[in-house]
Amino acid sequence: MNCTICISGAAGAGIQTVEKLLTKILKNNSYNVYATSEVMSRVRGGNNSTEIRVGEKRVRGYKHMVDIFVPINKDAIKRHLNRFAQGTIIIGEKENMDYDFGDKKRYEIGFSEIAEDIGNKLYTNTVAVGTLCGIFDVDKEKAADFVFDTFKEKGEKVAQDNKQAFLKGYAESEKIDYQKLPKSSSNLDKDLLIKGSDALALGGIKAGVNFVSSYPMSPSTTVLIAFAQRANKFGIVVEQAEDEIAAINMACGASYAGASPFITTSGGGLALMGEGVSLAGMTETPVVLHIAQRPGPATGLPTRTEQGDLNLALYSGHGDFPRAIFAPATIESAFEISGICVQTAQEYQTPVFILTDQYFVDSYYNVSQLQMADEKEMDKRFSKTTENYKRYKLTDSGISPRGIPGYGEGVVKVDSDEHDEQGHITESFEVRRKMVHKRLKKLMGMKEKARKPLKHNSKNGKLLIVGWGSTYYTIKEAIEGLNTPDISQLHFEQVYPLPQKIEEEFENYEQIVFVENNLTGQFSQLVEKETGIGGFKKILKYDGIQFSVEELQKEINLIMEEA
Repeated sequence: MNCTICISGAAGAGIQTVEKLLTKILKNNSYNVYATSEVMSRVRGGNNSTEIRVGEKRVRGYKHMVDIFVPINKDAIKRHLNRFAQGTIIIGEKENMDYDFGDKKRYEIGFSEIAEDIGNKLYTNTVAVGTLCGIFDVDKEKAADFVFDTFKEKGEKVAQDNKQAFLKGYAESEKIDYQKLPKSSSNLDKDLLIKGSDALALGGIKAGVNFVSSYPMSPSTTVLIAFAQRANKFGIVVEQAEDEIAAINMACGASYAGASPFITTSGGGLALMGEGVSLAGMTETPVVLHIAQRPGPATGLPTRTEQGDLNLALYSGHGDFPRAIFAPATIESAFEISGICVQTAQEYQTPVFILTDQYFVDSYYNVSQLQMADEKEMDKRFSKTTENYKRYKLTDSGISPRGIPGYGEGVVKVDSDEHDEQGHITESFEVRRKMVHKRLKKLMGMKEKARKPLKHNSKNGKLLIVGWGSTYYTIKEAIEGLNTPDISQLHFEQVYPLPQKIEEEFENYEQIVFVENNLTGQFSQLVEKETGIGGFKKILKYDGIQFSVEELQKEINLIMEEA
């Protein structure tokens, strides 16, 4: 009981305005909503689209086929023809629907003409929102008041005209033959509509992030913006550095001084940060690096999605030193995991990575609440130094008491060269061996506390579908739609280090299939390396678009038929 809407038009045509208004109105009328967008790498022109799913129950996966299609320009139809199903209906202005749709239902609505009658063509998108809302069981007056309040800051007349545009559009929906979708039995008014990018920033803030240094790079920039929008309220220093090298070096310096730093970038940015990552590893400086993945190599497809930077995060920085890598599966867990990454970096005094992708940071849906893992008080992250303080004191865990300048009597010495316990440069081979082992001991501690994977369906089935990061809900919905008890799901939100005895999760399955948005199956290779288990089948996609529910169902069915 859900509906998939696709709205497509040129960049700058106001598609996001329609998306934001529509999702908020539907959510406030007790519909579960989900939205994701795909955009071309240009400021204006081209053809972008947004997908909005509406459901009686939670809807959180991406679907390829659409139930309602709204073309905003002439190019939209040709670009999305392969998304039309048997019952797809097309709603739009006559000039944008110059195509033979066969038996598809089409409804010509003069959105811009209605807007001009009200007084301004700018109201065209509000008319479209009204028409789409009228298809659903939406309280007309409540929604119209919401539109008025949304535009209130632009002045009384603009707000009133937009309200009228909405009501005129709503009246046009009477021409459309579409069965109204049942609402959720729950009141969703208090649910949050939150993007992956905002969840990451809020989780970091909750865990104590107070310094953000980054250089803008799609698709990670939305996370930088999310921090910047809240900087004054929470007392965060947000610095747009001159480049990625400066960004990570600033973060290392701030961390040395006692700040809790966060960096957000994409694959190309992380490539430039390699030496800084290694610096953090050698100096045992806590730094959190968020990587919003996009297709590479080089500039690749800067506004598209891929899970292609796991190896880059795993092996970035020269030399051997520990790191942890997380990949949140849901917006709720992004909030929690962002905080866990801050705590892990501070506890183990090492770089920690968060891997998301364009699809994840730019998608959103309604959530009832966001929960944080158990927090550690900030003042317990540091040790008050004594006169003979040793920054790199050898310990059983590999974790030395962390001092910061000015907190105690000791001098806090750090060095990018190999060093002794006090932080002095050394060329002693014996000290070198001890320091390498000291740093790598931390990996065992992180492994013991590693986040367990998410699991669905019974164990010991015929088929196990394994994924990581943003593919979670699409895989879950695909499996549920196949309606067979023989398929189980195992999904990782911490991809390194893997939990202890993780190989037990792969036992007693006839087939194990990894689903990944990259060419080589990077995570399956890591699992094979860490566990010694091999022979995995793979469903891989690397064209710049996320998996859809339908294509996963098709691929899974083919694998089951071949078995």
